[in-house]
Amino acid sequence: AAGVSRKTQELYLAVFVARYLDLFTDYISLYNSVMKIVFITTSAAIVWYMRRHPQVRRTYDRDQDTFRHVFLVAAAFALALIFNERFTLREICWAFSIYLEAVAILPQLVLLQRSRNVDNLTGQYVLFLGAYRAFYILNW
Repeated sequence: AAGVSRKTQELYLAVFVARYLDLFTDYISLYNSVMKIVFITTSAAIVWYMRRHPQVRRTYDRDQDTFRHVFLVAAAFALALIFNERFTLREICWAFSIYLEAVAILPQLVLLQRSRNVDNLTGQYVLFLGAYRAFYILNW
């Protein structure tokens, strides 16, 4: 977990949980449902490993990962309450996930700036997070 921001991982977990609430109400396809479950469970597993697994937790640098991500959550929630398509729980959660995902990478970038030691694997991780966002935009 060296060089990886647990706070970014927690934000992505919140993004996927909020975005995929329709998993319990709407069935689109088996593939769609499975992928939503995969996104949520893998994100939860990463957070669990970084918080609880002794070997992984030992490599996580809490002193460098000091970004106050609670402010990002609060701002995204406030924006979701103001700017949404319809004022329903599901739509607010969807808007919240969109706004939060836009800034979820910030704790990781701040961690990399503070540590000033970007190893190859961490650099590729950030590159692929950016690529994920780029392909997401192309999908829209």
